Amino acid sequence: MADDSTSISEGAIGSYAALGDSFTEGVGDPGADGAFIGWADRLAVLLSDHRAEHDFRYANLAVRGRLLDRIVEEQVERAKELGPDLVTFCAGGNDIIRPGSDPDDVAARFEAAVADLTAAVPVVMVTTGFDTRGVPVLRHLRGKIATYTAHVRAIADRYGCPVLDLWSLRSVQDRRAWDPDRLHLSPDGHTRVALRAGQVLGLPVPADPDQPWPPQPERPASAVRRDNVQWAREYLVPWIGRRLRGESSGDHIEPKRPDLLPLESSPAAPGA
Repeated sequence: MADDSTSISEGAIGSYAALGDSFTEGVGDPGADGAFIGWADRLAVLLSDHRAEHDFRYANLAVRGRLLDRIVEEQVERAKELGPDLVTFCAGGNDIIRPGSDPDDVAARFEAAVADLTAAVPVVMVTTGFDTRGVPVLRHLRGKIATYTAHVRAIADRYGCPVLDLWSLRSVQDRRAWDPDRLHLSPDGHTRVALRAGQVLGLPVPADPDQPWPPQPERPASAVRRDNVQWAREYLVPWIGRRLRGESSGDHIEPKRPDLLPLESSPAAPGA
């Protein structure tokens, strides 16, 4: 994995706003109250551990299904108003998976948003795409996602942004890192991303995000085929249907944490 870490004084980040779509909202990582947790919430806990009690504030503006332009319109402008010490910006993935999308065009709009953010926020961490070679729905889009990822890294270089490189995080290539819908991370997957994000920001983390998974017995081909059929019926067909109808899973959803509020005790602390 490339060394994308940045040098930030311990405790220097006293506020954090997370921007993005379902990945940053935390879909696939449900909490006890029905709300999602996710890697950004878990990263907030890691950051708060280096501040005095009640001296860390956190906002999560991400909403599932959001396209890049709407994230810019709703979330980038709000983040500039909030004025946090750190913003994580993950956007463009939903644009890239749309038929006919151009990763060069999406990257140009992403860069304009990064320029806007970095002019107002001290630290802006950007996020690459995942390597989708093992994701049935997205495997054929691997080339487009790789192109967009290369753009994101180049943009980060131009604006001095730390990079949360998900493409090279090998541990999330394991099926156990993913929700049963195969489109969102599982709680373990979100935890590993949070640990890697902490490393990028120079934080000591309690576990290696790329540590190997425990071995599993090989499953018979018949069981794999049965799982694939069930997955297609339960997740793939509804996903295709929403796109044909022009609907989004985020319709009528509001950000779960729209203001910079003190981070109280949370179940989101990343474990081993």
